[in-house]
Amino acid sequence: MRNTKTAGIIIIGNEILSGKVRDSNSYFLARELRELGVDVKRIIVIPDEIDIIGETGLEFSNTYDYVFTSGGVGPTHDDVTMAGIAKGFGVTLSRHPEIEKILCSRFDRTMNDAVLKMSEVPEGTEVFIREGMRYPVIFFRNIFIFAGIPDYLREKFTIIKERFRSSTFHLKRVFLNGHESEFAELLESVVMNNSEVNFGSYPILGQTDYRVVVTAESKSEQLLKKAMDELLNILPQTMLHKVE
Repeated sequence: MRNTKTAGIIIIGNEILSGKVRDSNSYFLARELRELGVDVKRIIVIPDEIDIIGETGLEFSNTYDYVFTSGGVGPTHDDVTMAGIAKGFGVTLSRHPEIEKILCSRFDRTMNDAVLKMSEVPEGTEVFIREGMRYPVIFFRNIFIFAGIPDYLREKFTIIKERFRSSTFHLKRVFLNGHESEFAELLESVVMNNSEVNFGSYPILGQTDYRVVVTAESKSEQLLKKAMDELLNILPQTMLHKVE
């Protein structure tokens, strides 16, 4: 676990904060990254404000191995993610020739300043372009910058996801027919003895066979097995429904 790559997710958009749009991108990224073996440490939602975007981007970049942003990429007045990242890192905002070429080819006669705005990126930005893509994958240092439209984000992340893959997390679930208060102290003792295993306890409503799911995760199968054996030996068997 000590060598596990970490990630932070920044969701950008007044529409998320005002409840006009429901965020699904953070859930998608967190789930995908977990399957790739990356530990998501923080998810934050911030407004379309250049200073806040810059400060948050810099903080996350200095704290986590990977940073993923969603939103604020486009031709309108509130698409200020690129400007925010540039300001946060103290670099200029300039047109990227490869992005400009794609946009000119795509829009042709309808090209205007609003379209050209989408070619402006922080100096030092890299792009990944695959034939037929309407817009490239953009990354600046360790920050991967995505548009907020879920279909676009999922499509582009899928293209580059393998670059983040590392050793996977191994997961076990224990389904218990009891209240958390009945086994909390027992679970705590197992947690204390197994620092390389992450435990979680989640009450479940609407089920008749079980009331709580306890999860245990580790990148070491051996350490996970040790922790699970300890947990199952200490829990009352009458409470145990199943283990997956």
